[in-house]
Amino acid sequence: MSLIPIRSGSPPGGETERSDAARNRELLLRAARELIEERGADGLTMDRLAERAGVGKGTVFRRFGSRAGLMMTLLSDSEAAFQGRFMFGPPPLGPGAPPLDRLGAFGAERIAYVMEFGELARAADASAHNRFDVPAAVLWHRHIEMLLRTAGVTADPWLMAMSLSSTLDPERLLHAVRVHHVTPERLAESWRELVTRVVSCPGGAAGPPERA
Repeated sequence: MSLIPIRSGSPPGGETERSDAARNRELLLRAARELIEERGADGLTMDRLAERAGVGKGTVFRRFGSRAGLMMTLLSDSEAAFQGRFMFGPPPLGPGAPPLDRLGAFGAERIAYVMEFGELARAADASAHNRFDVPAAVLWHRHIEMLLRTAGVTADPWLMAMSLSSTLDPERLLHAVRVHHVTPERLAESWRELVTRVVSCPGGAAGPPERA
């Protein structure tokens, strides 16, 4: 999973950002995107970014803090848009649909996200000190847990949400597609089947199975 919390309206470092600082930030982000396009996310290092942008390495670290911070910034707009869709957007991903439908839509949308931004998301995960406790990961976990509870799941929904979240890990999904040639559509269908079984099992919304 990627790591970006929904952003406030304020830019990093204060209420306003000086025009020269804003220009430097955009210069660095543009250079970072160029390097990723040329070398892939794993080829983006702070040294290479500083050289490409024509600034000192210290400037890069002051701007982003770490490689993980750089990755998070690169993913910021797309992650904020994804979060906005599942929190406030139209159903079935957003509010207004039954919880099982929302669970299915969440996984399918996340899989599509990874297909588009997976290399960055994977690199951000690998760069983070504790990728499971960053705000975005906590938000997804709570969202899945909330939907499970709303669907009537009582069999440890917090732990079940953690297990479900792990199936949407970018590296795992990319490996399935690139190595095992699993299509994104098949991944999404498998996710829907999985959450349907979780919700329908004993302790889920359907209650215990009938006795023979």
